[in-house]
Amino acid sequence: MGLKSRFLQRGTSPKINFTELGFGAAGLGNLYRAVSDEDADAALQAAWDGGVRYFDTAPLYGFGLSETRLNRFLRGKDRDAYVLSTKIGRILKLATPDTRDAIGKFFDVPSRKEHFDYSYDGVMRSVEFSLERLGIDRIDILLAHDLDIFSHGSQEAVDPLMEEFLNGGYKALLELREQGVIAGFGAGVNEWEICQYMAERGDFDMFLLAGRYTLLEQEALNSFLPLCEERNIGIILGGPYNSGILATGAVPGAKYNYSDAPADVMDTVARIDAVCRDHGVAMVNAAFQFPLGHPNVMSVIPGAQNAREVGLNLAAAETVIPAALWADLKKHGLVREDAPTPG
Repeated sequence: MGLKSRFLQRGTSPKINFTELGFGAAGLGNLYRAVSDEDADAALQAAWDGGVRYFDTAPLYGFGLSETRLNRFLRGKDRDAYVLSTKIGRILKLATPDTRDAIGKFFDVPSRKEHFDYSYDGVMRSVEFSLERLGIDRIDILLAHDLDIFSHGSQEAVDPLMEEFLNGGYKALLELREQGVIAGFGAGVNEWEICQYMAERGDFDMFLLAGRYTLLEQEALNSFLPLCEERNIGIILGGPYNSGILATGAVPGAKYNYSDAPADVMDTVARIDAVCRDHGVAMVNAAFQFPLGHPNVMSVIPGAQNAREVGLNLAAAETVIPAALWADLKKHGLVREDAPTPG
């Protein structure tokens, strides 16, 4: 069947062509386990061969390792044949192996410490460093990374960083877009409320929202997604499986929001899974496709660390799901009645 594309164009900005399945490259930064160069290359090649043409990375992912692996893979490919996003908000600083950040989270990565910097100069420095690591002459999309409570611990911690961004980094992103250096910008965060806050205060093209509009969660329909429809703001959907539970099912040790899933989430997922089974559909495939029912969702970007995982993502993207499945999920109160569904 092949992967479908979705186009985002706002005002006079260039049209951005997303494949509905994108490649989230956090795993290429050795997230949670070390990945060999061979496995990383094979994952990227399997995605490319399957038609994936949108790739998302960040300086944080392996402290530059994800970006440099993409450099090796994308080198020599037609620059107009793919869309690439990376992120701003962190400057990487040298450290020793025993004092580096994210020990136990990223493995076999450069020894670096992260320094949050959402200022004008911080954005410009971050872009320069990313261009060097990626080995390319332009980045299509820049996203302000982790300006959220999940990453910083409290609203009080986020507030000064948000002020720094809106008064500094945001202006840098505006300039880069106006000069044609980038095609668009936004933010990559874990909370839809933060996205709405920014959307109400600036001209953002898109948001990468991780885990907050899924088969399990649809609160973003309350106000944020209607605002996106009104302003033609695109959504890149990360974490479609809510950290794993929508892929594994409600099994012992299932993860939700990067932690062990609580009992109420386990129960809801078990009920969703039962409805999917009644229709002969793997829940993971339904979970991938559900966000694409919303017209503003441009791409869904599950991670992958090897070719096998890419194959599973491609299968999820190409599976035909009967409309009756979505209807039954709504009938049982497992999906909101106002949630748009695929097809």
